[in-house]
Amino acid sequence: MVSLLEVKNLKTAFFTFEGVVRAVDGVSYEVEEGETLGLVGESGCGKSVSALSLMRLIPDPPGKITDGEVLFEGEDILKIDMDDMRRIRGAKMSMVFQEPMTSLNPVLTLEKQLSETLQLHKGMSREESRQESVNLLGRVGIPDPERRVRQYPHQFSGGMRQRVMIAMALSCNPKLIIADEPTTALDVTIQAQILELMKSLTTEFGVALIVITHNLGVVARYADRMNIMYAGKIVERGSAREIYSNPRHPYTVGLLNSVPRLDLPRRAKLDPIEGQPPDLVNVPPGCSFRDRCRWAIDKCATDEPPLVEWTDGHLTACWRSDVLGPEALEFMRGSQELADEGDVQVTAGQVEFGNQGTES
Repeated sequence: MVSLLEVKNLKTAFFTFEGVVRAVDGVSYEVEEGETLGLVGESGCGKSVSALSLMRLIPDPPGKITDGEVLFEGEDILKIDMDDMRRIRGAKMSMVFQEPMTSLNPVLTLEKQLSETLQLHKGMSREESRQESVNLLGRVGIPDPERRVRQYPHQFSGGMRQRVMIAMALSCNPKLIIADEPTTALDVTIQAQILELMKSLTTEFGVALIVITHNLGVVARYADRMNIMYAGKIVERGSAREIYSNPRHPYTVGLLNSVPRLDLPRRAKLDPIEGQPPDLVNVPPGCSFRDRCRWAIDKCATDEPPLVEWTDGHLTACWRSDVLGPEALEFMRGSQELADEGDVQVTAGQVEFGNQGTES
């Protein structure tokens, strides 16, 4: 069976005065129809650049997709001309950008911005597109949509603007939505509402969803599978449940240790990842995470670990995968059984396993 989206050895670089920044360096993964995929990593690891590469929105110059394939419904969209790509973008593939205030045109009403997409991709008349715009705003939970569709972006709160962006992404019934940090700058209660909204709508319409975030807690409840990115590469991938309960890369362990646990009320502090990400202009040989890794050995400084399968569907790029797992997680406190008692849950960006959480 052909996946909805297949990314093969994708490489994107930026050619600067300081040198070549290899922002995305050989990324490969698949997305199935109706699936939710989490793309996780800290700022600067290449998450957003990889998403913009899929949409062919990399500014050229200085950026350029230098290698790889992006097969959407079996067609390599990196090889089609830009006119064909514009017909796909918005109609079959949509993106919810990180900051809705800069994504929405401040001098146009919501009706104008929503209608433009509907008229372009679906051939609606002005009146049809206006009514559909009202319906879309109502569907994403904006009250009094008949009145508010005539308002401007500055008249909406951050959470409401993000709902508008979701409405725009859904307007043409796409098959894939990419959400780039959709909860940035929103308070924790609004974050949960936005994520619940996106999950329910994508389930209702059967839309595949890629959620890009730096916070593992954000995608704990919503992702079917996860890709962990570091320094432009995927260092671990697998089902969300497998990665949360049995991480096999030190970076994943560090991310999990830095997320608050609801079932550990007496924990005084989080365990941060020490050090800084490498300079992508001069990435050191060997494992790019070795200088921040407490399990590093001499081999890590010379040989780059390949992404290999640890168990069925669970891949990791680490020479020390055998010494990691649940026992490496201070986050898990050695409690493998806890992850087996119930589904991973998230409340206000915090991770909770099973029914062991505490009331807030």
